[in-house]
Amino acid sequence: MTTETPPSATEPVKGFWRLVPEPSLDAVRRWGWASVIVNIGIVITGGLVRLTGSGLGCPTWPSCTDSSYVPHAALGVHGAIEFGNRMLGFVVALVAIGTWLAVMRYRPIRRDLRRLATAAALGVPLQAVIGGISVLTGLNPWIVSAHFLVSPIIITLTVSMMRRSRTSPYPHTPPVVRALATASVVAVWLTVALGTLVTGAGPHSGDPGIGRNGFDEELISQLHADVVFGLVGITIALVIATRVTATSRTLRKLAAWLFAAELLQGVVGFTQYFTHLPWGLVLIHMAFAALLIALVTAVYAERGTPAT
Repeated sequence: MTTETPPSATEPVKGFWRLVPEPSLDAVRRWGWASVIVNIGIVITGGLVRLTGSGLGCPTWPSCTDSSYVPHAALGVHGAIEFGNRMLGFVVALVAIGTWLAVMRYRPIRRDLRRLATAAALGVPLQAVIGGISVLTGLNPWIVSAHFLVSPIIITLTVSMMRRSRTSPYPHTPPVVRALATASVVAVWLTVALGTLVTGAGPHSGDPGIGRNGFDEELISQLHADVVFGLVGITIALVIATRVTATSRTLRKLAAWLFAAELLQGVVGFTQYFTHLPWGLVLIHMAFAALLIALVTAVYAERGTPAT
């Protein structure tokens, strides 16, 4: 039975790495979970910044104001919210560094895990730079959308790393299940990307004086909803396929969890639309988007190897 990329031979530990305790595989996975959690957290705090109109609560970057790295009383609650989001960014960075160190120190060497951990760690400064550009450009809606999408990318890389860290072989999976798992990834990412455009066209710009992205709000919302219907259809087919074919129990459970999360996300999405986008519901919708990315990545990673 085919397994994931085999571990490389153990290399002697030299120099700096001798100072880093050698972690167990469980410790590597715990760091991965911590990374997923803090990245979902920063999606939520970033959403709070935008939805409360606090995007320019700290009007410059990397400092909060021209004269201070921290907000002062004159900036009010908006400054505190924006500064809090920036501070969580440091937590995300620390967890990313911890995850990277754990993977790099793990023995036997796993180059596949190292690549994923390194890419995830590099995503953190990239996100900080894009966030800074968004502030310096007055919350350009396209840059704000790009800033949001970095977190789902980091979540994807980290979940992939955790799934690849398994020690048991991947099961053989029928082609139809593999195809539906791949289609679900495409559909989730298209849904999330269109969701950023819906937000960029709507009223929650991050600051009352900021322009929008130019899309017709009704039209882009309808397109987003159409893709959601397609995603749900694909996931229903995936759930059925995992139950009528020889697939792993883990994949069946993950597909069911993905479908349940999509249903809840759909309920929140339609409710927020018909109640004129109350910011609390929009924030929940954003958190579910990050959760969907994590779940669909796990589904894709568990799709296994082609059945012979």
